[in-house]
Amino acid sequence: MTRVIHTGDTHIGYQQYHSQTRREDFLHAFRQVITDACDASVDAVIHAGDLFHDRRPSLTDLLETIDILRDLREADIPFLAVVGNHESTRHGQWLDLFERLGLAERLNGSPRYIDNNLALYGLDHVPPSRREDLEYEFDPHEATHAALVSHGLFTPFAHGDWETEMVLTAASVDFDAMLLGDNHAPGIETVKDTWVTYCGSTERTSATEESARGYNLITFDTEVDIRRRSLETRPFVFISVDLSAGEGTERVCDRLREYDLHDAVVVIEITGDGDSVPPATIETFATDHGALIARVTDRREHPETESIDTDISFADPDAAVEQRIRELDLSTAAHNIDTTIRSDSISDSNVRDTVTEDVSELLTNESLDAFDPSSTTETHASPKTTPTESKQTSSESESESSLSPTDHTTNPSSTNDSLTNHTSSARQTHSTVQNDDPDVNTDPENAPVDGGNAIISDVQGMTDVGESTGAVTKTDSDNTTKNGFGIGSESESESDRQQKSKPEQRSDTATHSRSETDPNADTIEETESSEDDEPDATADQFTMEDF
Repeated sequence: MTRVIHTGDTHIGYQQYHSQTRREDFLHAFRQVITDACDASVDAVIHAGDLFHDRRPSLTDLLETIDILRDLREADIPFLAVVGNHESTRHGQWLDLFERLGLAERLNGSPRYIDNNLALYGLDHVPPSRREDLEYEFDPHEATHAALVSHGLFTPFAHGDWETEMVLTAASVDFDAMLLGDNHAPGIETVKDTWVTYCGSTERTSATEESARGYNLITFDTEVDIRRRSLETRPFVFISVDLSAGEGTERVCDRLREYDLHDAVVVIEITGDGDSVPPATIETFATDHGALIARVTDRREHPETESIDTDISFADPDAAVEQRIRELDLSTAAHNIDTTIRSDSISDSNVRDTVTEDVSELLTNESLDAFDPSSTTETHASPKTTPTESKQTSSESESESSLSPTDHTTNPSSTNDSLTNHTSSARQTHSTVQNDDPDVNTDPENAPVDGGNAIISDVQGMTDVGESTGAVTKTDSDNTTKNGFGIGSESESESDRQQKSKPEQRSDTATHSRSETDPNADTIEETESSEDDEPDATADQFTMEDF
């Protein structure tokens, strides 16, 4: 019998709502998972990607993560993982650093055995535009069970763009289970008699993620048994207020008095025909009554704003910026320029050089697709590779009041409706996926040298304008990992070698706001600072080359 914890989407370092306290919450949730693993003496902790929220985690986040993983190592429990889209870097992965430190192992196309009962394989996140070149060739194994760990949006789950049945059919190994990350909503399905499960995120990255957060505890014995465990996370209080004619701010405040707001993130939704309500007034009222953070969304159309086709709160400027950027239908190259100009980790004096380098690299890669507005949904192309050639590119449950988790089973006859236990003997298709959104990032296509001088000249002009602007949102411009399924493991071209002589391209991870008009938008959201904010420690950010 082999027992493993399946977790993922921990997003360590995410300073949600610009709150340092929320940043610490994400680290605390990961610490809970590792503590549970040590207490339960599991055989391994499997992480399905997006350990970090950013490809440039701060020194503080790195050191805290190393301390947590050391506890796992002292308990003689291996940490086995794949690379997700948020943390993926162009020139090496943080997971590789942890592997050199003896704190983690990166799963790939060769079996990683646990007690000779389970063979684990890994597939890092692969952008959609590069999947058609994948060959799902895995080294054979001699274990009783086999499982594939990967990061992406797989069918038949919500927002799926990666065909699970195709992967299982093309794979050279028969898998008993696929252990997935990227979709923040936990869920379980069966495809071709194979269990396919998402563990969900360990903290709420969006106000749309109302269900409890947690992870999977999976047992590989004569059958495969998957159980949900909950984590104790910061409470989110969701309050909906429907205003009748003549009602306004006082009615909303009366509704807030009905809830315990202490240390909670309070999300208020206003509907109805009542008077206009200033969001800042409501948010101040909530924080004065104990809330850590409060955010108001007024979904009504008032006469003075009927001509505006957006549904945003003035207290949420980052959401306004992100929504406006989406409406502009910019190309990938333009998105990258916008990201660089508005990045809080790139000094104004370095913006021009960084933008010039980024565009030069797109031009030298022999494709103009990145300068086409339609390229914003595409990613870097790459030749065909296989998992055996190199390493791979990669909750919903009831809340519990303590760190001790509670099992959940799906026995129909159980008197406890909250239990959800899945065994391979049942083999029934079952999903716990709600309409939570996944965190999806896109990468730019490469572009050729043709017309490069003119484009760079235009870019420098845009930079001059952009350096005078300010904002706080970021965009993911890279998803390249090392030695994976067609991810950065190919032999270098002459232009690539020449490009390496230049300073490393700077880029930042996506922190998108949810569009009210698009329910499938990215769930990672940023909003304005709260009173407990502390400045980002951008001075201690660094890249893999520093090692």
